[in-house]
Amino acid sequence: MYNQATTKKNLFTTSVLVKISILSVISYLIMFIEFPIIFAPGFLKLDFSDIPAIIGGFALGPVAGIFIELIKNLLHFVTKSSTGGVGEIANFLIGGAFVFISSGIYHLKKNKRNAIIGCLIGTIGMSIVGALANYYILIPFYANMFPIDAIVQMGTVVNKNIVDVKTLIYYGVVPFNIFKGIVMSVVTAVLYKKVSCIIK
Repeated sequence: MYNQATTKKNLFTTSVLVKISILSVISYLIMFIEFPIIFAPGFLKLDFSDIPAIIGGFALGPVAGIFIELIKNLLHFVTKSSTGGVGEIANFLIGGAFVFISSGIYHLKKNKRNAIIGCLIGTIGMSIVGALANYYILIPFYANMFPIDAIVQMGTVVNKNIVDVKTLIYYGVVPFNIFKGIVMSVVTAVLYKKVSCIIK
């Protein structure tokens, strides 16, 4: 069973801290590679920077995964942020939701079934947090720089059902995060067994 006290103690060993640091830097570098998705508004781009955090969470525990997400976003904020930290906060909340839920469930009992359940519930959790983060953080931030109609129009271009901010969330943001969660789950499933022996 997942022992929180033991995990906290083990988290601060030199070996684990080095692994968290390496995975954080890898995650940060991957963050620069992003792809547009046909069905998603232009401001939503797919990247795989959460995968090192997911793998770290599965191998080292959910707290380690959260630290990887945090360090990744701090590095991005210091070196590359164009949103004054707003984008990084949203990215941390959304990615962190998936990492913490999926790896937390996996650590309750480490088996394939829990890994699948964790990723499924993690995808749902990430989609909910993504909807809230976009509605209350990201879209209001971008609305300070661009007319809200222009932001909605980016969604209308790919889906005619998007006519306002709420439908932008329903038909743009939520499907994007569900798709992203599925992709990350599949990639993690392919990579985890190959790299977990190195990380553990």
